[in-house]
Amino acid sequence: MTKSVCVYCGSRDGNDASFATAADALGRGISDRNWRLVYGAGDVGLMGRVARSVQTTGGTTFGVIPVHLMTLEVGKLDLTAFVVTETMHERKKVMFMNADVIIVLPGGAGTLDEFFEVLTWRQLGLHEKPIVLLNIAGYWDPLVTLLDSIVARGFADASILSFLRTAPDAETALSMLD
Repeated sequence: MTKSVCVYCGSRDGNDASFATAADALGRGISDRNWRLVYGAGDVGLMGRVARSVQTTGGTTFGVIPVHLMTLEVGKLDLTAFVVTETMHERKKVMFMNADVIIVLPGGAGTLDEFFEVLTWRQLGLHEKPIVLLNIAGYWDPLVTLLDSIVARGFADASILSFLRTAPDAETALSMLD
């Protein structure tokens, strides 16, 4: 069975060119391994870059977008599979249910929302899917520090830290999942 990789990431490129480079490399790596990309179905920002990179190298894409974001995120209609949901909650559920692993590229509040939801579900024992933070240019360092602080201050068991791994680049992240 083909591995499906859910990628959470920004609908913007950010202000560091290494973010876009990593998104392109991640897409190529997913396609090179004959894995399927599961993502938010947008054609903008890092999201669009990952998808276009998968498509350019002949890979399979599965996009999920809520109807209210079709214009804002420029719904990418040329995907292998394209699902339109009514709500953001449905989008996240469909993406998660159709993925074997999660990789988190740099992004904003929406990316953090997606990350914390799957981390919480893992903490509650609702899944055992690997979660990898693609820590390009140290982007996720403050998040890792925050998680360490949450544990140190007694708001989570130290086991929460074992539910995710960080990788400095796309190839390392994908190698962790091989």
